[in-house]
Amino acid sequence: MKLKGVCYDVGVVYGMNWRPDFRTEIVRRELEIIRRDLHCNAVRIVGRDPRRLVVAGTAALAEGLETWIFPQCWDRSPSASASYLARAAREIEPLRRESPDRVVLGVAMEATLFNKGVIPGRTMTARVRSPQFFATVKNGGHNRPLNALLASLTKAVQREYRGRLTYASLVWEAVDWSPFDFVGVDHYLSARIAERWTEMLRPAIATGKPVVITEFGFSTADDGPGADGFLDSAGLKPSRIDIRSQFLHQLPVIGRFVRARLKEPLVRDERSQAQKLVAQLDSIERAGVLGGFVSTFQSQITPYAEEPRFDVDTASPSLVRYLEQGHGTTYPDMPWEPKESFRAVAEYYANH
Repeated sequence: MKLKGVCYDVGVVYGMNWRPDFRTEIVRRELEIIRRDLHCNAVRIVGRDPRRLVVAGTAALAEGLETWIFPQCWDRSPSASASYLARAAREIEPLRRESPDRVVLGVAMEATLFNKGVIPGRTMTARVRSPQFFATVKNGGHNRPLNALLASLTKAVQREYRGRLTYASLVWEAVDWSPFDFVGVDHYLSARIAERWTEMLRPAIATGKPVVITEFGFSTADDGPGADGFLDSAGLKPSRIDIRSQFLHQLPVIGRFVRARLKEPLVRDERSQAQKLVAQLDSIERAGVLGGFVSTFQSQITPYAEEPRFDVDTASPSLVRYLEQGHGTTYPDMPWEPKESFRAVAEYYANH
């Protein structure tokens, strides 16, 4: 496996800022740990604020990491998305000039879901819940508007940025990959596709371009009964989180009185998460692709708690437990503690 990476959130914004605490010294230290202890040689940085993307990108490059940067602009009109990406690309171009062989810019991620202009709907939730959504996807009606959108976004980016490009696709999107240097696929493993997971990558591999699994992972919960939708069946548990409490907890004043919680407690199983990640990494290596990015390093909006109903981290795929109070013991200067999955991925990357 040539590309051994992890996803790193610097502040995705969707309903709330997914990284409310962003401090430059913490970011630098985390990227040092990602390179030296997690044994990554690449990082995929995702977030909305271009300034944060540049801070993290600068730190990642200083550590010698190949740096894939994905400015995030969900639920905006195509023209607004293009304008935003052009501004972000302008900020990222100096990094590319300093390290031309180690910077890749992503023009979008899972655009059929997260961008306006492919499937009707004001928000991702509205699009997915539309009666036409699955029929459109099944008959391929999303592919033409998707490629038109990607062409527009790519042109906007290339006016400001001269480096390598990619897109983080869904495996069922028929993308025109001609403008891109890498084929990116967010490809989670679910029970319903377990036997076809590698086969589903064949169209991507057939392009002849390097293929990267831009996102994959598993929650820290026992799979058990109660799967609700694709992500739950893929081992993630977003629908098990009480979103209202999660949102209120992030508010400046009221957040002190409301704790993020699960709808129902989940069974924490760090060993299972670690084992599944290692098996998935084996699958990626056998698939003959360039490599992949484990999702995700840290999740501040799903903090760990000893009381099961408040242990929102159990529903998260993160490799570390985020601690809202105090610091970890493995890294006393960090507000988190590595999970078993952190150690398992670190060992795998060190030996492959």
